[in-house]
Amino acid sequence: MAILEELFDLTGRVALITGGARGIGLESARLLAEAGAAVALVDRDGEALEAAAADLRAGGVRCLAVTADIAEPARLPAVVEEVSDWAGAPDILVNNAALVQRVPATELTPDMWRQAMAVNLDAAFELSRLVQPGMVAKGGGAIVNIASIMALSGGGFYPIASYHASKGAMVNLTRGLAMEWGPLGIRVNAVAPTWIRTDFNRAFLDQPGVSEPLLASMPLGRFATLRDAAAAVLYLCAPAAAMVTGHVLPVDGGYLAH
Repeated sequence: MAILEELFDLTGRVALITGGARGIGLESARLLAEAGAAVALVDRDGEALEAAAADLRAGGVRCLAVTADIAEPARLPAVVEEVSDWAGAPDILVNNAALVQRVPATELTPDMWRQAMAVNLDAAFELSRLVQPGMVAKGGGAIVNIASIMALSGGGFYPIASYHASKGAMVNLTRGLAMEWGPLGIRVNAVAPTWIRTDFNRAFLDQPGVSEPLLASMPLGRFATLRDAAAAVLYLCAPAAAMVTGHVLPVDGGYLAH
């Protein structure tokens, strides 16, 4: 096997990816599968999930679709069990699913706040906790949390307090689990993407006066692509990153260099 192939070989690995029906989750699944992993996509949008899984399977990818709302903690053990029964215990976990609430802090109700934490933080912790024993039994694994540049800065372009708080907590959860589980062979890292024009936020970014200041804040002068973010996920899951843990990798066009 060539050195480059060896550095990114994920043959025999099983990846569980939340928010896998679209966006960074789906693009990450494509790259991980290209590297040889079997991919299990988890999403609450069953219709979009099945379409995404069918597209991957048509390309020869070994793929499982699991419809579940990860904000419901009681559902998560069954999700991990279903994936494990299908292909073996996950040795890759990508905590990608997220909820964004662009409203002033004074308009965030307690229920809205708890909902953001349930999706963006609580589910990431619970799934990490649930896959940990299987990873230990297999001799190690890789967890990648999809954070955000908003986890590492105050933003200031628009109000998004619940997202800031939950993603900031995810960054320190990443560090904490990396310290605790490193001796067990489990690497825990995070990717912090900048703005990406997706179906999820295209309408927002296309509003007059929104894109210009965002683009001006990034030295590279463009939004990130799904491939930009997914490539970082692939790297952190691959043997190429065997000595990387507790790291937050910005994919931000230089935004955080200010």
